[in-house]
Formats: sequence, structure tokens, C-alpha cells
Amino acid sequence: MGNLSKTRKGKWFILAAAVLWGTTGTAQAFAPQGAQPAVVGTVRLILGSFALLILAATRGKLAHQNRWSIVSTFLAAGSMAAYQLCFFNGVARTGVAVGTIVAIGSAPIFAGFLSFLINKEYPEPKWITATLLTVMGCSLLLLPGGNVMFNPLGVGLALGAGAAYAMFTVISKRLLKEHPSEAVMAITFCLGAVLLSPLLLTADLNWLTQPRGLAVALHLGFIATGAAYALFAQGLITVPAASAVTLSLAEPLTAGTLGIIVLGERLTLLGIIGIGLILSGLTLLSLGRESLPAGSP
Repeated sequence: MGNLSKTRKGKWFILAAAVLWGTTGTAQAFAPQGAQPAVVGTVRLILGSFALLILAATRGKLAHQNRWSIVSTFLAAGSMAAYQLCFFNGVARTGVAVGTIVAIGSAPIFAGFLSFLINKEYPEPKWITATLLTVMGCSLLLLPGGNVMFNPLGVGLALGAGAAYAMFTVISKRLLKEHPSEAVMAITFCLGAVLLSPLLLTADLNWLTQPRGLAVALHLGFIATGAAYALFAQGLITVPAASAVTLSLAEPLTAGTLGIIVLGERLTLLGIIGIGLILSGLTLLSLGRESLPAGSP
């Protein structure tokens, strides 16, 4: 029963993280003019890595002695860096609702295959059902109608973000078997920030000197990244990678809702039905009866 309780608690951690992630697209929309998407993503990663590094250091998690896998560490860091570039550029081209829905809505499919290929995690029937419901819901949200934008390049970038996020999740799951969650997030994010930092050398950062721009950067870095990924890492310890990515579909649900309420983006009746399907899938996966892997105590 202890393992079941930890798994259920882990799922709520991931759902909480996904809600915080869902604010990123809306926050970007409030950035001052001149804030380039790639630069916004880079600033977010740098501030987020700083927050995660402080958290890991204050908890004494950076002194862990297990050897780090260079390949896995760089792959996770590169995936997170790629996610920032693809996601923020995709959202800028196709809108908050569609960009976020495509990015995270496609991630469970990528994660299911990667989890099997890399971690040998076999998807459970409940995960398959929940994923089908949520992906169907995301598909309905993408149907023409309302005033959401549909940009082929933006959708392609969003799909790239979904693949990068899935890869980050699957590889992080491997690293979490050998290292504390705080250390995994701090190290991979710091390395990802280093990979993206050259973009700032020629970037216009004047938008950061404006109060609104600074507020957007601080929210993206400390709340939507630092706090969110600290929660996500805790949940990922006990939740399979494929299930974690499906639970992350609370992010496009949050983003879509904020896009409608805050930014005035409109959805059709089918889009509203899509939101209902996403909620059904998330409820099935997060509140359904738990099962333990064979051989668990």
C-alpha cells in the first residue's frame, strides 16, 4: 500500500507541475515587444536552472557520489534546450492554445515509444485508454474554427517540442534511478542553459529592463520552471515516464483555458468537447485504481 500511496502522490505532483507549465504561453504573450521567442526560452532556462541549483545546494543533494552518465546527462540537457527553442517559437507562430496543445498533446505518443525502447517500460491498458482520450481531445481543439491560428511551421515546431519533452522525461527517469531528483533537474537544466546561452550574445535584452518584461522573466524562470520541475522530478520518481507525460496534458488544458479567458482566444463547440475528453483522460489516469508492477512489495 505504501508504494501505491507514493505513486498517487507522485501523480498529483506532476499535475501541479503541469498547471504551472500551462502559464508559460500566456506569460510569453505579455512580454514586451522585441522579446524574441528563442531569447525568452533561453532566459527562462537560465533563471530556472539557477533556482533549481539553489534548491539542490541548500538540500545538500549536489554531493551525491554516484557517477553521472555523460550520454544521458547531455541528452537530457539537449532535449530541454531544444524544447525551449521549439516551444516558444511554435507558440509565437500558432498561438498559445494550439501551440501548447500540439506540443504536449503529441508528447505521450513519443513518450510511449521511447519508454519502451529506452527504459523497457510496457504501457498499461489504462495508460493507452487515457492517452487516446486526451489525444482525441487535443485533436478536436485543433479543428478549424474560432480565432485560433494554424501555422504549418508553428505546428511542426510544436511537434518538435513534444518530442524533446518526451525525450527529456524518459532520460530523466533513468538518471533519477542513480541521483536525487533535485540534483538531476539542477545539473541538466544548468547544462541546457549553457547550451543556449550563446543566443544572448547578439540578442536585444532591453525588454528585460521594463517592469513587465522582468515580471514575465521571473515568472517563467522561478515559477513555471524552477518550482514546476522540482515538483515534476518528485513525481517522476514513482510514476512511469509514459504516464507522467500523459498527466502533463493538464498543461495544454491550462494553457487553452488561459488563452480563452485571458487572451480572448475562442474555441468551437468541438473544442469544448475536446477539453472534456482531456479532462476525462487525466481523471482516468490520476484517480483510477492503481496497480503495481509484477514483483513489487
